[in-house]
Amino acid sequence: MASRGWAEIDTNFPTMQQRVADELGRRIVAGVWQPGDPLPVEDALASQIGVSRGVLREAVKSLVAKGMLRVRPRTGTRVLPPDHWNHLDPDVLRWKQAGDAAALLRDTGELRRIVEPEAARLAAERAGPDAVRALNDALAAMEAAAMSPARGGYVEADIAFHRALLDAGGNRLLGSLGRAVEIALQHSFDISTQTPGAVEASLPGHRAVVHAVEARDADAAAAAVLGIIEAAQQEIARSPGKPERGEPEEPGMPGEPGRPKESPERGEPGGYPA
Repeated sequence: MASRGWAEIDTNFPTMQQRVADELGRRIVAGVWQPGDPLPVEDALASQIGVSRGVLREAVKSLVAKGMLRVRPRTGTRVLPPDHWNHLDPDVLRWKQAGDAAALLRDTGELRRIVEPEAARLAAERAGPDAVRALNDALAAMEAAAMSPARGGYVEADIAFHRALLDAGGNRLLGSLGRAVEIALQHSFDISTQTPGAVEASLPGHRAVVHAVEARDADAAAAAVLGIIEAAQQEIARSPGKPERGEPEEPGMPGEPGRPKESPERGEPGGYPA
């Protein structure tokens, strides 16, 4: 059992190590431990969470790999500043969504404006028949979902469209980027599509992208994608689901409200054996 005010660990993970890493990661992103802070000593923290020291060590290793923690023999296990974190890691993106959704939306919009128009240019210049077919298939799925009463599957089809666009230029790094930021894209699309009329308004822009790629018109493809991104930012600003920036809350169980931050018990610094 968890103690000293810790939430029961989320069980929606296949291993206890992943569950503990999720709990610690959420708390770091939420600011329960600030950059430079030491984690509580191993015995105390394992007792607080209700897991073995071995499980805790493996969880810490995974957060070290994400750039969130540093383990040193004399200074202990300390939280690293956010500029050390791997912000393309799916777990980090998910924790940021829970900890500061407004900042994640801003970062996602800025990244899209930088990357997607040039990706669309490459797609118009290089896309082969299979890539064009993937774009058309995703567009058809968007159109079908937009016509359904509940619009189920629209966001998933929209994500598939933009991933296909990043893949279409043949640059493998862009393709990998699309897979890495899928969580961020889903977060953005989930909110923008809550704005009344947003789904219907987005379809002409996506059709324009496909037509420009098929016509090998790089300028038109880039302009069409930029129009989609700018429209999405306006829809997010008007969305009833738009998150408000504020002090992060301590994460609770999924579906539960956050709790006020508490001061975790600390001991003398002590590194967790690697």
